Amino acid sequence: MTMPDRPQPKPGIMDIAAYVPGRETAAGAAKVWKLSSNETPLGPSPAAVQAIEAASRHLEIYPDGAATKLREAIAEVHGLNPANILCSNGSDELLGLLAHTYLKPGDEGIYTEHGFLVYRIQILAAGATPVVAKEKDERADVDAILACVTERTRVIFLANPNNPTGTYLPVDEVRRLRASVPQHVLLVLDAAYAEYVRRNDYEAGIELVSSSENVVMTRTFSKIYGLAGLRIGWMYAPAHVINAVNRVRGPFNVNALAIEAGAAAVRDKVHLENAIAHNRTWCDWLTRELTELGLRVTPSVGNFVLIHFPHDSGKSAAEADTYLTARGYILRRVDAYGFPDALRMSVGAEEANRGVVAAITEFLKG
Repeated sequence: MTMPDRPQPKPGIMDIAAYVPGRETAAGAAKVWKLSSNETPLGPSPAAVQAIEAASRHLEIYPDGAATKLREAIAEVHGLNPANILCSNGSDELLGLLAHTYLKPGDEGIYTEHGFLVYRIQILAAGATPVVAKEKDERADVDAILACVTERTRVIFLANPNNPTGTYLPVDEVRRLRASVPQHVLLVLDAAYAEYVRRNDYEAGIELVSSSENVVMTRTFSKIYGLAGLRIGWMYAPAHVINAVNRVRGPFNVNALAIEAGAAAVRDKVHLENAIAHNRTWCDWLTRELTELGLRVTPSVGNFVLIHFPHDSGKSAAEADTYLTARGYILRRVDAYGFPDALRMSVGAEEANRGVVAAITEFLKG
């Protein structure tokens, strides 16, 4: 047997399409508005910034490996048992840890047609087979997910709300999904945008986790809390899941600045409510203004909108992206999510929101 002349990755790794973050720069533009990564225009809580400044004086000390202060703050705010919370280096790390803990070669992991690209990446990285459930009207379909469940299914990833569509499943549908999923299958509810949702029929997943042995909920501080640069995620899960994942995570996976900033941010209810109010005002405004221009906008409960452009030459999403980028407005192409004719736009500050609408108006007239 001839051996390779250099180390080789395990089978399947090179079949993974690497995740590509939203762009940050626009060559030649005098001013840039980055609206490609669903970051909050309000920035972090002042209390979080103060906590970072204080913690920065002791960077020679390892952080608490259990992130106790952060877990206790999250538990206090959400009324949870801190023993059922695990913190991480962004919720992306949790998705990977769950995949590597519960998937092996020969297993299957399910995600929906327009779901977060990291699900597929982590399923493949674990050596398992990704299975895609079709969506209906750009929303997850419980019946389609259940139709994909086989004897090899071990994990189901469901983003609720979903990125990049901004759509969500009401709690009754999520309960129906959980009730029909075999007990040995782990249902992962990715609620990264939960804080933005103001619908009476929505539930992030806390109740389902509390009453189940096979449901976990993941959350993030990267969106509404404005701490994307620190990478903080957390998971609420049954004790047996926490026990298993704790065995494979890094011993100091949440840094000291993140622990202090997250604990301060989650307790700052005023900053949170300001972010919610800003998003509600401008998400509605963007949807209305863009619709009046003749574009279809998928109804969103998140802090972003999915804008659909016509197939016409000169008016396509790709051409709109080029036009907007040249003027400093960086939106997100979503071809990889199955939307070649759409752009996703984060809700920004007033100046950015008005500027994008004005620029799209000019583009469509041109």
